[in-house]
Amino acid sequence: MSTLPSPTVKAPRFERSTALLRSPTFLIGALILLFWVACALVGHAVVPQDPYASDPLNSLTPPDATHWFGTDQLGRDVFARVIVGARDILTIAPLATLLGTLAGTAIGLVVGYFDGWVDNVIGRVIDALLALPLVIVALLALAAVGASNATVIVVIGLTFAPITARTVRSAVFAERNLDYVLAAQLRGEHAFYIMFAEILPNVLQPIIVEATVRLGYAIFAVATLSFLGFGIQPPSADWGLALSESYTLMAGGAWWTVVFDAAAIASLVVGVNLVADAVEGVLDR
Repeated sequence: MSTLPSPTVKAPRFERSTALLRSPTFLIGALILLFWVACALVGHAVVPQDPYASDPLNSLTPPDATHWFGTDQLGRDVFARVIVGARDILTIAPLATLLGTLAGTAIGLVVGYFDGWVDNVIGRVIDALLALPLVIVALLALAAVGASNATVIVVIGLTFAPITARTVRSAVFAERNLDYVLAAQLRGEHAFYIMFAEILPNVLQPIIVEATVRLGYAIFAVATLSFLGFGIQPPSADWGLALSESYTLMAGGAWWTVVFDAAAIASLVVGVNLVADAVEGVLDR
């Protein structure tokens, strides 16, 4: 006599939290993130040099005991600028991710719940937007409205919204015909109540995973836009902006003006991705 497979049982929340804290991947990623968050919060107070003070007589000085990461073409201390440069990117990227997650979640709930012509119309728009490269869309938008921290947040957030919407839409499809949704409909609950009060709590896991993944992309997008001159503007110590100002100096041997900022971007993205992988692995249990 054949037996039916038992349904998959998710681990309790406490067990998932414990597993997350025991994950080496999560701990390494979290330590990297905590380091850069601390730099963003208190970096100005702990750096030994003024990150914005120019000293033309000591420009392009290699790393030494006074300037640990050397100086740039204006004589500014690279170490101080790397530490302080975490502030803008760790302000803009999380806010853009939050905006994209909120907008995408709302769109995905509506499209997934109503289906029919709503899904056909909005779904096709989402597919069309996803076919366009993120950086190209962001560049066109910023060229039209002008570059500032606020516009970068809005542009990156809105370009991430269709990706999140597609993820939420798929999750809602799996939930909308379950008993608890049908019971709410029979009680005469409003559609938006059902979407946000009944379905949303049950699709939070893919939303959390999507948000952590998008954060890594947002960090890279902010750095890319700054490098291209459409993101964070001078005199910020932003890493992408610093790369834009100094990458030509590599040919003259001033490697320190580029390497440390590039390493900062890479380490932050790696830290976010490690946390995202760990979170996804634990939530899938």
